[in-house]
Amino acid sequence: MAGGGPILCLFACAAIRYACAMELKVSDLSCARGGMPVLEGVDFTLSGGEMLLLRGPNGIGKTTLLRTLAGLQPALGGTIIMPPESLAYGAHADGLKAMLTVRENLAFWARVHGVPDMEREVVRALDEFNLNDLADRPARSLSAGQKRRLGLARLLLTGRPIWALDEPTVSLDTESVALFAETVRRHCAAGGMAIMATHIGLGLEARALDLSAFRADPDSCRAGGGSVPADAFFGDEDLA
Repeated sequence: MAGGGPILCLFACAAIRYACAMELKVSDLSCARGGMPVLEGVDFTLSGGEMLLLRGPNGIGKTTLLRTLAGLQPALGGTIIMPPESLAYGAHADGLKAMLTVRENLAFWARVHGVPDMEREVVRALDEFNLNDLADRPARSLSAGQKRRLGLARLLLTGRPIWALDEPTVSLDTESVALFAETVRRHCAAGGMAIMATHIGLGLEARALDLSAFRADPDSCRAGGGSVPADAFFGDEDLA
C-alpha cells in the first residue's frame, strides 16, 4: 500500500555500463515534499533503450519524484529496483565550479567518476555539446545557456546508464535543445535510459507518465520512512 512502510531498494545486477539487459522498476512509490505527501502509488518500469517523460502541472511532484529516485530524500513507501551506481541526476542548478574552465570542469567530473580515457571522453563531451570554442573560458564567465550545456555535458562523463533530468532544457536555445535531444537519443540507442521532467517537445520517441494520476491524499500517509543509498548519484547537490 502507498505509504505503508519504508522504501525498499533492491539492486538487480552489478556495475553495469549499458551492457546487460537492465531496468529501473518503481512500484507503489510514495513521495513527500516539505513533509507533506504529494505522490502515492507511482508505478512504472523503464528498460534499456527507453525514455520516460514526466508530465503534469506545476507542483504535482515531478522534481520530488526525481529527487527520491536519486536518493536525495527519503520516500514514504514503495520499492525502487535498479543496479548500483547506475543513476546520474541532473537538477535545476548546473553544479559547476565557477573558477575552473569549461575543460577543467569536465576533467574534474571525469576524475570523480574514474573515466578510463579521460582526455578522449572530455573531448567527446566538448564536441557533443558544442563547447570547443569555450573550452578555456572560466565557467563564471559563461551565459546561462552555455552553463546549462556544460552542466549537461557532465552526464557523458558519469558512465551511468540511467539519466534522471529535471527540466534539462532550461536556458537552452533551439540549436542547443536539438544537440541535447540527439545526445539523449544516442545514449538510449546504446542501451541507456532517460527519465525527464520537461515541458517542451524534444522530438524523441518516449513514453509519457502523467503524475496527476498519482496525486496524494494529504491525509492518507505520513512523512517518514527509509531512504535510497545516495552514493550512486550525481547532480548539483552531490559533489557540486
